[in-house]
Amino acid sequence: MKKEFNAEEETKKVIKFIRDYYDKNNLGGVIIGISGGKDSGVVAGLFTKALGKENVIGVTLPCHSKDEDKSHAKLVSDYYGFPLINFDITGVFDSFKNELASLGEFKEEDLKNSDINLKPRLRMATLYYLAAMYSAINGKTYLVSGTSNKCELYVGYFTKGGDSVHDISPIADFTVEEVIKIGEYLNVPKEVLYKAPNDGLSNQTDEDKLGVKYNEIASYMNDKTSVDKIVADKIRKLHENNKHKFNIPTYRKDEN
Repeated sequence: MKKEFNAEEETKKVIKFIRDYYDKNNLGGVIIGISGGKDSGVVAGLFTKALGKENVIGVTLPCHSKDEDKSHAKLVSDYYGFPLINFDITGVFDSFKNELASLGEFKEEDLKNSDINLKPRLRMATLYYLAAMYSAINGKTYLVSGTSNKCELYVGYFTKGGDSVHDISPIADFTVEEVIKIGEYLNVPKEVLYKAPNDGLSNQTDEDKLGVKYNEIASYMNDKTSVDKIVADKIRKLHENNKHKFNIPTYRKDEN
C-alpha cells in the first residue's frame, strides 16, 4: 500500500536538502525564474525557508507574455519578501526573429516549435547571466534553481537547453498533486497555486498541449494499468519519445 503523502514532513526534508547542499559547497544564494505558476511559487517558498529571503532573487522574464503572469509572480515575492527583478526579453526575441529573416522566408507553422523553445533558452541564458553577476556583486555564489515537477519530467515536457538547465532541483521528485500539497503547507498564494498550469509561451494549458492530465500521468507512474488504455498509450509514447532529452550519447574510444 502506497504511503500517504505528508506535506509537512516532505517540506522539511527538502529544506534540509537545500541547506545541507549549500553548506557543503559553500554557496550563498539562488536565482529563480518566477513564472507566476505553482511550481516556481513552491520553489520560491522552499528556498526562502531554507536560505532566508535575503538570499533569494526572483526574476520575471516576459516575452510576449500575459500581464497576469507578472502580477502573480509579484504575489509570490510580496508574500515571501524576496526581491523580484523584471527582465523583459521580448526585444531580444524579436531581434533574433529579425535576424532569422535574413536567411529567407519560412512558413509560420515550420517556425512554431522553434519559437516556443527559443523563449525558455533565452530565459535560462538570462538567469545564468544574473547568477554570475550577483555572485560577483555580493561576493557569494548564486545557483539557478530548476522548477520542473516529476510529471513534467516523466513525459519530457521541458526544453533542452532551456528549463532543463539548472544547478539544483528541489521538486523534481514530486507529482503536481504533491507540489500543490507542499504549496498549501507553505501558504503559496492561492491565485498562483491553483491556476491551470501553462507554459506562458503557446497560449495553451500544459494539459491541452500534452493531451493528458497531470493526475493521469501520476497514476500511470504509480500503476500503468490504472488509467484508460488510450491515455496510457499517450503517456508511454511521450515518455519514450522524449528519452533523448535526458542523456547525451557520447562516443568513447577503445583504450585497448
